[in-house]
Amino acid sequence: MAYFLCIKFNQEFDFRIFEKKINLKEIQNYFPDLTENQTLQFNKIADLYKDWNQKINVVSRKDIDEIYTRHVLHALAIAKINPFLPETEILDVGTGGGFPGIPLAILFPECKFTLVDSIGKKIKVVDEVVEGLGLTNVTTINDRVENIDAQFEFIVSRAVAAMQTFTHWVKGKISSTNRHERRNGILYLKGGDLSEELAAYTNVEVFNLEELFNLSFFETKKLVYLPRKK
Repeated sequence: MAYFLCIKFNQEFDFRIFEKKINLKEIQNYFPDLTENQTLQFNKIADLYKDWNQKINVVSRKDIDEIYTRHVLHALAIAKINPFLPETEILDVGTGGGFPGIPLAILFPECKFTLVDSIGKKIKVVDEVVEGLGLTNVTTINDRVENIDAQFEFIVSRAVAAMQTFTHWVKGKISSTNRHERRNGILYLKGGDLSEELAAYTNVEVFNLEELFNLSFFETKKLVYLPRKK
């Protein structure tokens, strides 16, 4: 009986390790040019969030074991649609636990990211994760985005409000100096049927993430690109 229990425990233990490697491998499959340092940082994300989530719940408990798919890879969809040039300034609105800003900051170390959230305990976790990953290109702000007096080339976020509300919050915060193939604007991660919500916007583009990532989680996920008005 003791021998059986030992074998069963080892099988379970090995399976958990296997799952973690597979999740990280998903990132490497879709982003094969990661440096050694970026790979180490992405590998470290899971442990940092699992540790901090026990103290301050910023990631859904049902999602924490799938953080690479549901949070990291989801955030990196923005990079597939609109890779950022060096020195790009990006604002992450309602960053929560640091998504999509932190994975993007790892992928684009030469860009400047400002992560803002009105909830102080969430920014505390973000600060600790940023320090734990050794990121030097991230600034955090504990405030409402309406109070930020600055402009950015791109504004990113993940379903914090309806688009009309969101555009009101960030009005005047998108720079008119364009350097990318796509005009400066909003890159917004959302899900479900957005036809009614986006009906008022004639220049919006919607990308289905299932076309980027062959994983069931992304079947209903989308990236909305809304360029700055000329």
